[in-house]
Formats: sequence, structure tokens, C-alpha cells
Amino acid sequence: MLKQRIFKIIQIGNRTDISSMCFDIFIIIVILANISVTFLQTFDEAAGYAGVMGIVEPVTMVIFLVEYLLRLWTADCLYPEKTYPAAVLRFAVSFYGVVDLLTILPYFCPFFIPSGAVAFRMLRVVRILRLFQINSRYDAFNVITEVLKEKRNALVSSIFLVLVLMLASSLCMYGLEHEAQPDHFSNAFSGIWWSVSTLLTVGYGDIYPVTIGGKLMAIVIAFLGVGMVAIPTGIISAGFVEYYTKIKVGNYSRHDADFITLHVAEGHPFTGVSLKELKLPQGLYPAVVLRGEDVYTPHQSLVLEEGDSLLLGTVSTAGPECRIEEVCLEPEHCWIGCRIKELDISRRVFIVMVKRGKENICPQGTTLLEEGDVVLLLEKM
Repeated sequence: MLKQRIFKIIQIGNRTDISSMCFDIFIIIVILANISVTFLQTFDEAAGYAGVMGIVEPVTMVIFLVEYLLRLWTADCLYPEKTYPAAVLRFAVSFYGVVDLLTILPYFCPFFIPSGAVAFRMLRVVRILRLFQINSRYDAFNVITEVLKEKRNALVSSIFLVLVLMLASSLCMYGLEHEAQPDHFSNAFSGIWWSVSTLLTVGYGDIYPVTIGGKLMAIVIAFLGVGMVAIPTGIISAGFVEYYTKIKVGNYSRHDADFITLHVAEGHPFTGVSLKELKLPQGLYPAVVLRGEDVYTPHQSLVLEEGDSLLLGTVSTAGPECRIEEVCLEPEHCWIGCRIKELDISRRVFIVMVKRGKENICPQGTTLLEEGDVVLLLEKM
């Protein structure tokens, strides 16, 4: 089907699909070219290249427009559980949908609303958000957003401490310096500007204390500022280390699980069949789908493709490219009562199935783990 094929090409690249990989590279080049032109247009020295930039900009914007229309057209492939209008609306209001729209609006709207051309040109800065699409296509960039999500509570707490310290120091400095420098410390806001430049170790020198008490306060605030800036830095650094190296399973029952690997070769009857349509022998269930270097959890809407490897429980082993283990959640296990999205596990480890009694649960981020569950982990070697 043409729509399904186009959807697979324009979505995040499949390393086994040459067309999809070429499209990813092409779009990244177009994004960088467009942003480079936007940047170079601010230089007077670039006036001699106005002709070239005048061609690059409209061409790249037309490409963005075509890509956006294709994404709207294939939105029902991205959200198969929704009707077509609902899927289009869901994509249009998503983060990347809004970024795509705001990228093309500043260029095309002045043609239809000339009186608002200046305002629309100001929105061109939104183009820089297209770089987030590079972030969505490469795992190395995705780690940044994942770490920020994982550590968001700690980061918010550290930012709150900085704000409290900034407010307290500004009020103290205003009280100490107002009489000596009424022009510089005329109100509490002047103290806030000084505290920001000091806490963030910028130190512009436009406002500084002259009294003994103010200088002593400035010394204390300068030392505290170094510590306050170091806190979020340490949180993010620790998050990167944990994300790549840690998997907390405790000293509980953990052993290799038995699986059979089924390769979907050329002409295999499973090619093009969704998991919900598979008719498997009694006692077997799909645990995970390996597609090149990508790992897919067995959602029922997932369609098998030529070259996929389908791991079925419970007969043989997963193969040399990965290892599957079972973690039994015995009493007092640290995972009991946690949702899967809250678990602190390595980037290379995937939870592919949760066994609960006689039930096999397909893992979701909101799945709540209970005592007695058997969690199946796949670790890429």
C-alpha cells in the first residue's frame, strides 16, 4: 500500500530500510541548510551570496511543506487506533507537528497577509526547533531528553533552591547597599540582577557592593553560587552514568529464559502480518521483534517485515545477538509497586514481557509491577 510505504519512509529511520535512511539524511541536510541560510542572512558580508540564499530558502521551505503534508496524510498510520480526522488532529497538536507548522508559517503567510509580514518574519527563529527532529532520529541525542525526564524532579528542586537563594540574596543586598548606592540598588529588582550575575558566576561588574557588609555578603553568595550551579550539573552527569551503565535488579532470582528465534525470511508467510493476526501453537507467545539493531515490544498492531527476527517463548534461546533473562519479583524486591517507566535500567536493556500467573502482559510505561511477577529482560550484547 502506497500510504503505508510512504509512512515507513518518512518516519524515524529503519536501519534495514535504505529508502528510510536516505530520507533521514536528506531531511537533516535540508534542516541544516535552511538554518545556515537563516544565520548567514544576518551578516552584511553575505550580501554577495544573496542569490544563492534566495534559492536555498524557498526550496527548503517547499520541502518542509511537502513533508508536513505527507505526515498529515499518513497520520492514521502513526495512530492506527484513531479515525483519520482524529489522527490528523493528534499529529497536528503534537510537539513535532506544531514545530513543523511553525517552521513553514513564517515563510508562506506573508504571501497571503502582507500587512503582517514583519511579525511573521520574527517567527523565523522557530526554525531552530527543527533541530529537535535530528534529536528524534538518533539515539545518542535522545539520551539527553531521556536523562532530563528521568531527573526532572531533582532538577526542579535544584532550580527552586537557586531561586530561593537568589531572592534572599537580592533582598539582603538591597538592605545593605540601598543607602550607600541608591542609584544602583534603588529597589529589590536591582538586587535580583546583581544576585543573578553573581550566582551564575557571570559578574558583569555594572553593579557591585561598596559597603563592608555588602562585600561580605557578596563573598558568601559567590561561594554559594558555585555550589548551586554545580548541583544540576552533577544531577545530569549522574543521570548519564546511570542511564548507560546501571541496572538495578537486586540480589533476587534472575536466570536465563528460554526462547525460540523465528527469522522472517523472504517469502515467509508471516511477512506483512500483524502480531494480532498470528496463529501460534499452544503455549507460544511473541516476546519481542528484532529489526536490524532496533528492538520492538510486541504490540498487536506491529506488522512483521522481511528480515525481522521474532522471539517466541518458551523453547530455545534468544541467540548470540542478545540475552534474555527472567527477574522474579520476590517479596521486598525494589521493583514491586513501581511502574515500568519509573525503573532505573540500562539503555541496552528492554522489558519485553511481564508474566503474572497464567497471564502474559505486554509491557507499557504505565504497567504497575506486583509481587510474584516475572519480568522478562532483553539485553543487547
